[in-house]
Amino acid sequence: MPDKRTKRKRRHKRIRAKISGTKEKPRLSIYRSLNHIYAQLVDDEKNKTLKAVSDLDIKDSKKKLKVGKKELKAKVAAAYKVGKEIAKKAKKVKIKKAVADRGGYQYHGRVKALIEGAREGGLEI
Repeated sequence: MPDKRTKRKRRHKRIRAKISGTKEKPRLSIYRSLNHIYAQLVDDEKNKTLKAVSDLDIKDSKKKLKVGKKELKAKVAAAYKVGKEIAKKAKKVKIKKAVADRGGYQYHGRVKALIEGAREGGLEI
């Protein structure tokens, strides 16, 4: 029986077979560790990372945050802020659209918060 990590790798492989990024519409790649979250915009045609952000780059990223009517927990709030920051960096280099690569993770919690933060920041996903 495969463990969690192996299952995630398989899911990620299936996702990556279907999506890829270009210079105009890069891939928003998400990696989630136990304590941190990382996002990067990747141009798969040239195999280059265009922009990258993590919660380590943002001051006070682990403080709770109120979005709309709900209050986000520390790690989820950090993910939301990372999404906002990656969208801001994308705007500076005139990137308006991206393709979300959730890295084999389920679309909820921190991954969902990051993508929603990027959408809120003006990135079209």
